[in-house]
Amino acid sequence: MPRGGGGPTITQVAEAAGVSRATVSRVLNGRTSVDPSIGLRVKEAAQKLQYRPNLTARNLSTGRTLTVALVVPDLGNPMFQAILRGLSRSAEADGYSVLVAEASSPEREESIAREARRRCDAVVLVSPRMDDLVLDELVSTIAPVVLINRRTTAGRATTISIDYAGGMTQLVRHLEAFGHRDLLYVAGPPRSAANRARLTALNSLVDASPGTTLRSIHGGSTMSDGYEVAEQVLESGATAVLGFNDLTAFGILARLNEFGVNVPGDLSVTGFDGIELSRFAVPRLTTVGQEQLDPGAVAWTRLRDHIESPGADETFGDVLLEPQLIVGDSTGRVPPSRVPVPDHADALSGAYDADLAKKPLGWVREGRDWTLLHGGTLLTAAVTGASMAPVHSPRPHLHPVRSLHGRALTVTNPVDHRHHFGLSLALPDVNGTTYWGGRTFVEGRGSTLLANQGVQEIRETETAETGRDLRSEVRWLDHDGRDVLLERRRLRAFVLPEHYGWGLAWRSRLYADTADVRLTSPANRGRLGAGYGGLFWRLPDADETRILVEDGHGESIAHGSTSPFLVVQRRHGNEWTSLVLVQDIRTQSRVDPWFVRASDYVGIGTSLAWSAPRDIPRGAHLDVRVHAAVFDHPVTADEVPAIVGAMPVSDDEFPASSGDS
Repeated sequence: MPRGGGGPTITQVAEAAGVSRATVSRVLNGRTSVDPSIGLRVKEAAQKLQYRPNLTARNLSTGRTLTVALVVPDLGNPMFQAILRGLSRSAEADGYSVLVAEASSPEREESIAREARRRCDAVVLVSPRMDDLVLDELVSTIAPVVLINRRTTAGRATTISIDYAGGMTQLVRHLEAFGHRDLLYVAGPPRSAANRARLTALNSLVDASPGTTLRSIHGGSTMSDGYEVAEQVLESGATAVLGFNDLTAFGILARLNEFGVNVPGDLSVTGFDGIELSRFAVPRLTTVGQEQLDPGAVAWTRLRDHIESPGADETFGDVLLEPQLIVGDSTGRVPPSRVPVPDHADALSGAYDADLAKKPLGWVREGRDWTLLHGGTLLTAAVTGASMAPVHSPRPHLHPVRSLHGRALTVTNPVDHRHHFGLSLALPDVNGTTYWGGRTFVEGRGSTLLANQGVQEIRETETAETGRDLRSEVRWLDHDGRDVLLERRRLRAFVLPEHYGWGLAWRSRLYADTADVRLTSPANRGRLGAGYGGLFWRLPDADETRILVEDGHGESIAHGSTSPFLVVQRRHGNEWTSLVLVQDIRTQSRVDPWFVRASDYVGIGTSLAWSAPRDIPRGAHLDVRVHAAVFDHPVTADEVPAIVGAMPVSDDEFPASSGDS
């Protein structure tokens, strides 16, 4: 127990632990030169005696304050907050505290840093904006010091830098893989060393890629800065914009949403820094992450070495941290309007007919995804969907789907329904799990956001010898990660030379291989007409949209019908595209009702649970087989039989499975 009114002393702790006062001092000061078992004994004795060191006396004896200073240009920037968090946590573990100072202007940085050094044992300067000569002179007089995001020629200092060239290389290569060649950089503050480094890296990349152009406009470092330059971004005509940091990218996204610009359908947007908020942007931001590198923790490791070994030159030098690409939903393929297309007059000629048939058609692997190329021209891409936000029910889907003239036939993550993704097999309720995304209809409550989003994971993908048949195995997992369905999927591509179009035969077989499965829709629970759930195709807006089925035209006639076909005609100025969907009744053994929306948005799908639930007993399977074809002219109902006759005949090519009954 403590003796006297002044509390226990270090001598009493030493006696209780059976060690010297010097050993107690080393242990309580965080030195690592003491045997761990002895250190544990000392700490237990100090805790039992409720010993608290006299900080004033210790500071006088050691000449240390056990504090370090962090000087940042803007405490409101989440990136600087992340550095503060990493530095504070690491320093606290060694018994140090962190004092924070904000230098709101470059002119104030020097005096604030000097004052901070007089009060603390060391200083961390984050992204200082002062001139190089001023910085070099300052660093030499306030050591020990660590610089983050800025270099110095002064000796006896550590600089921690982000590999901006590496980060920008990852961003540009990512955009180029999507076909972007016209880039715009929204620059940061002119006096920012990070801005200069990023712009230098971008210019070097563009110089090495003759087909890529780069323009730059003045932006800033805040969300307001990005918001204010969004109109300039649109006026630039670029297909992809790189923000100086994530905050400027947030501002750009916010303004583009107000303008009704589809990101990434009309324009791709990236940031830089990978702050935690980037995954909450709408859409989720593609960025380069440095927050996970924890430069604050790295800074403390170097500072501690400086403080404890002030004369050791090996504690100085440069540290280069390599950022990593974080792919979100804000980047996609170059807009179809910017893709060179064949001359329209040639499209209706016999020469084009022959050329169309001769061009090679096949699936090509692109990382984890696959692209369907026709003579080197992109027709569609089959993406895994692994990067989709959990609330959207991640699933493999096709996007973009383009006509032979490059017209877009799909859209993803649209403002009106963020969970719509191109062409996908999406079901609103499978044994209580949604594979549709977004909100779930709850009787008596309406659309409610529940934590019941499932995931469709691609386990295997391969192509047939011809390259036109893409085969995948997809495992459907519920919201708790348990197996629900096994899907075998086939996507067979074909061209229709005589009709100047191309198409896909979508074939999915859903195996209830682990338990009985019940498929339902909101219509089964009281929401009239909401029988959606099946193969769903989300189309972008057009100047005019017409829906044709066997019994007539219009949304009201088509919605809920069991027409053997459905045609969507879309006008873009004076040009037209058409989508023809045909359910393969021969192999599917049924025609599911069509779910049709064409007024507030254009979305077409089959319905597997239109008016009543559909059950798949354990050991049985359910087939979904639809032919889809796209054209660069308005297809009429009279033309459909000839188009269907030209489509390849489906066969039951699925191998036997333990899920087969």
